[in-house]
Amino acid sequence: MNTFGRLFRVTTFGESHGPALGAVVDGCPPRIPLSEADIQPLLDRRRPGTGPLVSPRREADRVRILSGVFEGVTTGAPIALLVGNEGAQSGDYEPLREVFRPGHADCTFAWKYGVRDHRGGGRSSGRETVGRVAAGAIALRLLALRGIRVGGRVLSVHGVTGEEAMAAVVREAASRGDSVGGIVEVVATGVPPGLGEPVFGRLDAAIAGALMGIGAVKGVEIGEGFGAAGLFGSEMNDPILPGGFASNRAGGILGGISNGEPVVARLAVKPTPSIARPQSTVDTSGRPVELSIAGRHDPCIAYRLVPVAEAMLGLVLADALLLQEARSVLSGG
Repeated sequence: MNTFGRLFRVTTFGESHGPALGAVVDGCPPRIPLSEADIQPLLDRRRPGTGPLVSPRREADRVRILSGVFEGVTTGAPIALLVGNEGAQSGDYEPLREVFRPGHADCTFAWKYGVRDHRGGGRSSGRETVGRVAAGAIALRLLALRGIRVGGRVLSVHGVTGEEAMAAVVREAASRGDSVGGIVEVVATGVPPGLGEPVFGRLDAAIAGALMGIGAVKGVEIGEGFGAAGLFGSEMNDPILPGGFASNRAGGILGGISNGEPVVARLAVKPTPSIARPQSTVDTSGRPVELSIAGRHDPCIAYRLVPVAEAMLGLVLADALLLQEARSVLSGG
């Protein structure tokens, strides 16, 4: 399942310590202005080595467009995107060749396929998201031309809010060889009403699935989300006025269809599982092992996950938008 989308389709490829990662975008409409400079800013926000709160792995993450763009515009053909791996230190992972890391997909990949890439997790590494972000940047470009904007932020880290307080919590955890999680919010404004396909193609379900499909995410809520369980109906319902909705507890979606309000989603991001503190695990033969993981890892992955969440929300909305536009053409609307 390396392909995502129905009309705006994305196939990603590559591993953490392979020669490159990338994506192929199929179904992007023609005549959209696009260059590598339009894609690079989102990749720059995702890449490691940019500060003390993220992984020190050094990667330029420069994207190359190999096809689907001619004289500065998309042609309607598949758009191939390539990002090289330059800073991999595969030798750091040699001690883990026969050991399953707690919190990682090492054991499940081995049990499912009978083989795994122990170098940084291979396909299950967070670096896999490079292809998603590169493709998502194209989706965001398409959406922007339709007046739709997507933005995200870190709301809290380890239950703490405020930029300085969050940074302090991350630094303190890192000093102890540990890690912390956080809450990320992503919002799309300018979304027109009517996106989403009931009953099994609900927009909120598609968004939840796309965001939950990011490796470090363990929970997703739309609008009021889990808080809705503690409200009365009179509190949860968004009053409808002649000029629109008086509030947006529904998060921009009713009955699986966008209602014209901002689409709001929040993601629960787990602590990075690679930590220096001792952990109990087993090797590939089932023997007990005490493991302490060295190497270059994020003490809090929530910060670099923000552009990934933006990219995935963009991919869902671009796909839904093209479906709605196709329906309008077919119906003569």
